[in-house]
Amino acid sequence: MKQKVLQVHPQDNVLVALQDLSRGETVGYNGKVYTMQENIPAKHKFNTAQLEKDDAVYMYGVLVGRAQQSIPAGSRIAVENVHHAANGYALAAQRKTTWQPPDISRWQQQTFMGYHRANGSVGTANYWLVIPLVFCENRNVEVLKEAMVAELGYGQPGKYAAFTRSLVAQQQAGADKAKILETLYTEEANGKQQQRVFENVDGIKFLTHDGGCGGIRQDAQTLCGLLAGYITHANVAGATVLSLGCQNAQITMLQDEINKRDPAFSKPLYISDQQQTGTESQLITDAIRHTFAGLMEANQCVREPAPLNKLCIGLECGGSDGFSGISANPAIGYTSDLLVALGGSVILAEFPELCGVEQEMSDRCYSEEDATRFIQLMRTYQQRAEEAGSGFDMNPSPGNIKDGIITDAIKSAGAAKKGGTSPVAAVLDYPEKVQLPGLNLLCTPGNDVESTTAEVGSGANIVLFTTGLGTPTGNPIAPVIKLSSNTKLYQRMHDIIDINTGTIIDGDETIAAAGERILDYVIQVASGAITAKSVRNGQDDFIPWKRGVSL
Repeated sequence: MKQKVLQVHPQDNVLVALQDLSRGETVGYNGKVYTMQENIPAKHKFNTAQLEKDDAVYMYGVLVGRAQQSIPAGSRIAVENVHHAANGYALAAQRKTTWQPPDISRWQQQTFMGYHRANGSVGTANYWLVIPLVFCENRNVEVLKEAMVAELGYGQPGKYAAFTRSLVAQQQAGADKAKILETLYTEEANGKQQQRVFENVDGIKFLTHDGGCGGIRQDAQTLCGLLAGYITHANVAGATVLSLGCQNAQITMLQDEINKRDPAFSKPLYISDQQQTGTESQLITDAIRHTFAGLMEANQCVREPAPLNKLCIGLECGGSDGFSGISANPAIGYTSDLLVALGGSVILAEFPELCGVEQEMSDRCYSEEDATRFIQLMRTYQQRAEEAGSGFDMNPSPGNIKDGIITDAIKSAGAAKKGGTSPVAAVLDYPEKVQLPGLNLLCTPGNDVESTTAEVGSGANIVLFTTGLGTPTGNPIAPVIKLSSNTKLYQRMHDIIDINTGTIIDGDETIAAAGERILDYVIQVASGAITAKSVRNGQDDFIPWKRGVSL
């Protein structure tokens, strides 16, 4: 018989409903029987004992809230009766860095097929970038995109353009509104993509943004650091950069940031200053010529075997639900531990979603310096959020709350499971680059796109992205592999979801088995044997973080 409820940690005083429970229904767990005081939807929690006002609520073994009123046992824990609460944290006298690595014998001799770069990094893809240093150049970037993408065979023929044309044809033939509304869409109507001119180049990516000038000078410096992270990224063969000339984000600033990340930088890089070049026509034609020549050079790079320690995986979640922290997140946490044991790198970000587990994360830092830095970054972030009239407690979205994540501490304790159990090798501030193998903590917002953008800028050549509600986030240069926390979501949104971890909730698979399955899938994607849904759908989301308050 399928298990109806789950206690995540022995210290918890709430149970998670794995399926809908009805008022008056009794459920047994670990020798105890509980009677539901109300309907408990799947993904939500109910308290195992009577709670009085201000009593602590524990989940994942940590404080996640306090009762706002008297709550009878068997009641649904909700925003109406529980508010956010989390334990304090401080630098511990001793580090807790011992861990039990998983068995990696099956993968020790395995490789993936990647693009080897001069600095020793290995890409899982091979892209050319076109980047504006300032938002004033966005239009010129779009002109380049219009001029080159389709002609070089990278254009996704308007996925729904043929459908629109069919409606136009019907309307011109006299079809009425009812006939139009009955017309069905078919994939076949859209034809095939033109063959690539450069077979070994996966595409040209155009990264527009709204920064580079205005704001404060630190914004320009941070933006240049992020853009340098993309230009030096293992998945990038070279880049074309457009500058206006008078903006805060100067060419020299970008070059300095590139040198920080790759002192022996040798990729083809073309930088054009419009105010020096003159006419738009001259700027665009020069950029097309240099980009085309760069693509010819990039096309000479081919996939070759590489050890798995050349993988750097970003760990992300978005549109989380009440199952995320007990299925998808711990599953990729196990994958994370596997890769760390193999000598690879992983990035855990989204600092607002580490609220309540700060003590655990700081204790796991190898060095006291990193532990101190993590604590300072968390406190500064929280302080700035409060100064803006907000706070980490306001992080859960309406979708989170509707599906069982009612406090930021619950969300954070579940989100932290993505980082597995390995020690923390380094703590990085945005937009620093990963330099060490192992688990890296990167300060980013919880915002899906800002955080994914940051992880890739710091070196992630693949991103594992868990979701319980369905989030179509992708990235221009790194495959973003989507994992559903529940089977219903996987079946409903299979066009954007790559992997289902609802098998854990269904009782068909263990967390460890799912984590191993995910690593096998990552290797296939890294080798180009499988195309991630986000790549197939052209989901090229790119949003730099301006270091303001973003939860």
